[in-house]
Amino acid sequence: MQSIHYVSNMIRFNHLKSRILLSKSCAHQICRHFNSLRDPDVFDYDLVVIGGAPGGLVAAKEAASLGAKVVVADYEAPILAGASWGLRGSGANVGSIQKKLMHQAALLGDALQDAQSFGWKISGKTEHSWQKLTDALQAHLQSLNSTNKQELRDKNISYISGHARFESSRILHVATSQEEVALSAKYFLIAVEGFPKYPDIPGALDYGITSDDIFTLKHPPGKSLIVGAGCSGLECSGALNVLGYETTVMFKDSIPLRGCDQQMASIVKAEMESRGVRFLLECLPESIEKNHTGKLQILYLNKTKQKFSTEFDTILFAIGRRSLINELQLERAGVQTDLTNGKIIAKNEQTNVPHIYAIGEVLYGFPDQTPVATQAGRLLSRRLFGGSRETVDYENIPTTIFTPLEYGFVGLSEEEAHQRYGGSEIEVYHSFYKPPEYSVSKKSTSNCYLKVVSLRDADQKVLGMHFIGPQAGEIIQGFSAAMKCGLTVESLINTVGIHPTLAEEFTKINITKRSGRDPTPASCCS
Repeated sequence: MQSIHYVSNMIRFNHLKSRILLSKSCAHQICRHFNSLRDPDVFDYDLVVIGGAPGGLVAAKEAASLGAKVVVADYEAPILAGASWGLRGSGANVGSIQKKLMHQAALLGDALQDAQSFGWKISGKTEHSWQKLTDALQAHLQSLNSTNKQELRDKNISYISGHARFESSRILHVATSQEEVALSAKYFLIAVEGFPKYPDIPGALDYGITSDDIFTLKHPPGKSLIVGAGCSGLECSGALNVLGYETTVMFKDSIPLRGCDQQMASIVKAEMESRGVRFLLECLPESIEKNHTGKLQILYLNKTKQKFSTEFDTILFAIGRRSLINELQLERAGVQTDLTNGKIIAKNEQTNVPHIYAIGEVLYGFPDQTPVATQAGRLLSRRLFGGSRETVDYENIPTTIFTPLEYGFVGLSEEEAHQRYGGSEIEVYHSFYKPPEYSVSKKSTSNCYLKVVSLRDADQKVLGMHFIGPQAGEIIQGFSAAMKCGLTVESLINTVGIHPTLAEEFTKINITKRSGRDPTPASCCS
């Protein structure tokens, strides 16, 4: 009987909303009243996905295909430089896809130079149009967002654009531009992504941009400073450098790509330096201001606290991302977070509140790559609505950093292997190699390098594979599948390689670091 009264009252309430515009405070009070009348066993939706990140969208579509009633609540967040995200979150809007396309633009610039060595006549001066590149990136982004919204409609998935926050563990409020909507659900999935961090220094917010903003920058970046030497920082700086812009990277310690294999990271840095990228190690920005010429003047300190001042046209911060989960008011739902970084604590994507789940970069202690989140979202929906028990295997997640000479890897770094198993139990095979296509263009091969980290026992199970060179992502993808199947050094070297390719270099490994032999090949067939 209470449910009948609730439905009847809600019909009258919705009719009233269509005739008058309620203030947010009034609407909030009315929503609270009707929420108190809800039948605890009747929900508006089977699944509410909070956030339009790739993992959340995949989970929504998979759940809908399994018969669930689904809604996606997403906020199209503005970026300080004036752009905004749409569906698919930072991965598509300002992340991996956009960076890969910018990387491709840089590769094409390199190829123009190489083409002349192969007999192509390049007449006239070649130059790059920054405006045309950013226009193309934004057109691609709009296409992705339109496609995703259409896919949601095709699968009868509701979509609400607005700020979401929990009222309780069962009620989510979404504030749109016109009203506040209260949603109840059998399950909630938190799939929001992070927002770029700015340093707490004068002028950072006024004059700096982030790696999110670079794709919508209306003018060529000119002489650029990138603060941060993680994946985003090096990808942005590498691409800008190849596109012809003077580029400097500043970071607070001496370790680029922290968390990656440090030998490989040092080779990536050396390759970028050979191309003209300048590195300022152990330096911290102090302030930014615009000088009388219109340039950005940055004051920074080195490790001995000496002060320096340099001017740039663009200053880009790539110092990490902060989680947006604070806005969700998780404490009202009782969801546990890590006190250090504010991320959500979960096991198999399930939080301490059994019907609330989380995927992607909001999770504490898990990889935050887009493919990981999409796999997690797909498998989660199958467990919730399809009777499956399959969970994500978070071991051996392949990754590629799209610097000018790409770095791809899967599995353990050399440091991690030593820490986990001990140095005496580890064997490291390594080799420099010479890409055949470099021979005609006379490009340097000094930083083309790979290594395989394995156990030393009879089977020599492969623990990690690392590759620096062209098409690293395409190469590592196949070997990551082999590692998932239990790849050993013996099976690797007994695999017939396709000649001449770059991937076959892994099948030719025969020199260990322990041996002390020179890993430099005499020819492409060595």
